[in-house]
Amino acid sequence: MTVRNPVHALRSRVGHQVFLKIAGPDGDAARLRVHDTPGPRWFPPGSPIRRVHADVTTFVGGLRALLLQSLHPLAMAGVAGHSGYRGDPWGRLARTSTFLAFTTFGAESDALRMVQMVRDTHEKVRGTAPDGREYDAGDPHLLTWVHIAEADSFLAAHQRYGERPLTPEQADEYVAQSGEVARRLGAVDVPTTTAELTAALDAYRPELHATAAALDTARFLLREPPLPRVARPPYALLASGAVALLPAWARSELDLDRWTTRSFGPTAGALATHGIRWLMGSADRRASTVDDQSSARDLDETSSR
Repeated sequence: MTVRNPVHALRSRVGHQVFLKIAGPDGDAARLRVHDTPGPRWFPPGSPIRRVHADVTTFVGGLRALLLQSLHPLAMAGVAGHSGYRGDPWGRLARTSTFLAFTTFGAESDALRMVQMVRDTHEKVRGTAPDGREYDAGDPHLLTWVHIAEADSFLAAHQRYGERPLTPEQADEYVAQSGEVARRLGAVDVPTTTAELTAALDAYRPELHATAAALDTARFLLREPPLPRVARPPYALLASGAVALLPAWARSELDLDRWTTRSFGPTAGALATHGIRWLMGSADRRASTVDDQSSARDLDETSSR
């Protein structure tokens, strides 16, 4: 009789709990659909977008993206007026992670369905910001801002904390690939290289500042996370790593300079990602599993013709 290593058993159990916290209660079913549904995919096995989105550094990058995105007053007004971070933070995280999974790894038919669901949701998110300006979540200019903040954050986290950082050429390819999804959502003038991504962020800079809602969001995400006490110390490490990756001007706008000096910054981010990676497996292992499944599925489809 084979006796299972208790450490491995604990690692598997806790890792699965972390997965369900991020992917939501239907995460297992969604994962099966993503990887087992036959049909062509938008991105081939081994592509930069698959490498980046398979890595646990997306946890750090996702938090950085939320903080950075909040600095556009109209984008923040849409979130605050129609969902907010306090109302359903884990549901919001699950929807975002599910969207990334289907558009990065899923069958084209499912990826298109997810894009249409998001576009339909955006149709309902309209209103007036506290400064009197009207906002519309389907506005191509706002969609582009949300995209570049996300792409820059995922890439920054992967290059700083990832197991195998991308080469400059691969980083350009990641920007181009993530831009394909953004264009399908309605974004315009989408960057296709890291240089264009940097230029796009600079171009939005005059529009960005911290509103009361943005400051409340930062306080909630960093100081009042909806987690049990036992989970807050490791989350604080992850949050420190995310804040350390923000541009200096963004940390200043969100009043995070003093908070940053009291944390371990990049070292904390590295510890957090190492810990999560130990629980959930390396990016290479998880990406290769996905790619192996894709290759097997493609072989089955070819054989059946």
